[in-house]
Amino acid sequence: MEKKSYTFDEIKQKLVNYCVYQDRCHAEVELKMREFLLIEEAKEDIILFLLKENYLNEERFTRSYIRGKFYIKHWGKTKIKMNLKQKQISERLISSCFDEIDDSDYEKTIRKIFEDYYSRQTGLKEYQKKTKTIKHLMSKGFEYEKIIDIFD
Repeated sequence: MEKKSYTFDEIKQKLVNYCVYQDRCHAEVELKMREFLLIEEAKEDIILFLLKENYLNEERFTRSYIRGKFYIKHWGKTKIKMNLKQKQISERLISSCFDEIDDSDYEKTIRKIFEDYYSRQTGLKEYQKKTKTIKHLMSKGFEYEKIIDIFD
């Protein structure tokens, strides 16, 4: 199957639409650009255009990613941070954007997930239920210290 060829302006418009549809990070845009046969200068021109016109904004992406993964998927900070690092977001930017998660909401979420999961464990001894629930919370990216602080 042969690839359809596009002009520079068509590719630029496709990438603008890609960024408008949802906040993107640099790595996602660069991955998308690989679909098109572009020379380095063209890639740089498109990235600069997207940055200049504010279609591509790493901080905005990071903040919306953190909000979405926490408030919708109920991920903990550890898992969110790990996934952002895979998207090549800097440690400094990740740390500065974690103010998107309210501390009281974070604790409420840990408590709610704990209670929901804990109540579904049947036929186990008390310590087994608690251990299994803590492991579940940690797999969702919540820090062990935070989990223990809330329940001790």
